[in-house]
Amino acid sequence: MEPVVVVGAGLAGYTVAREMRKLNREIPLILVAADSAHFYPKPQLSTALATKKLPEQLPQADAEQMSAQLGAPVRANVTVTGIDTAGATLQLGDEALRYSSLVLALGADQITIPVGGDAADAVVTVNDLADYGKFRGLIDGARHVTIIGGGLIGCEFANDLIAGGHGVAVVDTADWPLSRLVPAEAGTFRQKALAGLGVDWFLSNAVAAVDRAADGRLRVRLAGGEEFASDVVLSAVGLRPRTALASAAGIVTNRGIVVDSHLRTSAENVYALGDCAEIDGLVMPYVLPIMHSARALAATLTGAPTQTVFPPMPVMIKTPACPTIVATPPVGVAGAWNAGVTEEGVRALYVATDGTLAGFALLGNASKERAALTKQLGSAA
Repeated sequence: MEPVVVVGAGLAGYTVAREMRKLNREIPLILVAADSAHFYPKPQLSTALATKKLPEQLPQADAEQMSAQLGAPVRANVTVTGIDTAGATLQLGDEALRYSSLVLALGADQITIPVGGDAADAVVTVNDLADYGKFRGLIDGARHVTIIGGGLIGCEFANDLIAGGHGVAVVDTADWPLSRLVPAEAGTFRQKALAGLGVDWFLSNAVAAVDRAADGRLRVRLAGGEEFASDVVLSAVGLRPRTALASAAGIVTNRGIVVDSHLRTSAENVYALGDCAEIDGLVMPYVLPIMHSARALAATLTGAPTQTVFPPMPVMIKTPACPTIVATPPVGVAGAWNAGVTEEGVRALYVATDGTLAGFALLGNASKERAALTKQLGSAA
C-alpha cells in the first residue's frame, strides 16, 4: 500500500498526521518538509520577546522526535519539485515518491511591499523559526524598530517589541489599525492603547524608502514626507498562500489552493489545508480553522469521509496592552457595526440586516463577553 504523504511540517501538517495516528496507527504515512521540520507554535513568533523565549527555546520537538511520536518518517530539508497527479507521484529532485493520498500543507509566505532606497534589501520578514532567529539577532541591542503593517501580526510585534524595551513605529496605509477586522472605533482604541506604551503610529501612510545612514543606522522615509532613524525595518503586511506547486501540477488555485468542504482539491486523492488552502472561497490562516480541518481530514484519510464544519471561531489578538477578540463577519453578509466605547474598552457588534449577530470585536474589559457572544453567534448560525 502506498503511503499518505503530507507535504509541510507546520501546525497543519503535523496536526493532520497526529489526528490520523489517533484513528489508525497502521496506515503508511510520510511527512516531507522543506525546512528543519521542528514543531513549534508559530503564533509565538510575534510574542516571544515578552515571554523572554529565545529562538532555540520555541521548538517543542525536532524532526526525529516527531517521527518517533507519529511512527512515520519525517523527511526534513527536502524540496518537492513537482507533482504528477495522474501518476500519484511526488518528485523530490531525482527521486519519485508515490502516494495513495497527498496532503498539501504548504503554508504561506509573507507579502513584501516594494520600497525604494539603498537599504531596501534590509527590510526583513518573520515567517518561520529561521526568520525569527535572524530577527532576534538584528534587534539585539537595537534602539528602534519600524513595522510596516498595522494588522494582527504588526500589532502583536509592536506590543512585544515595546514591552521588550525597543522604540517602535508602525506604518500602515489604512486609517486605523486592524482595519480589515474591526471598525474605526475599535482600531482607534487599540491605537491609543499602544501609543500609551510609546508606539508611534503613521497611518494613512507608507514607507517610501529605506536608506543607510552614515552612523550605520537606517533612515526611513515615508510617503507623507516624514523621516526618522531606525535600526530594523520589519514588514508584516499579511500572508500569501503558497500555490505555485499546486498550480504547476494543474490543480485549481485562486487566492489559495481551492478545496471543497472535504478539503479535496481538483485532483483525485489530493487534499489541502491550513494557510495554503482556500476552503469554499475562504482563506483562514488561524489556529482554530486548522485544528477543525485537520480532524475532519484525518477522518477522511482513515476511511470515514468527513466534511469540515466550522463553528464560530473568534480570534484572540495577543496584545496584553489591549486584549482584543474578533469574530469576523462572514463574507457577503450585509449589515453594520454598532460600537460602544468607554475608557476601559470597546464592544462592537456586527448586526446583519435581518437583525442577527454576525460578528463582534471586543477590546479591553469588553473581552469578558467573549463566551456569551460566541454562543449567540452559534445560535444565529
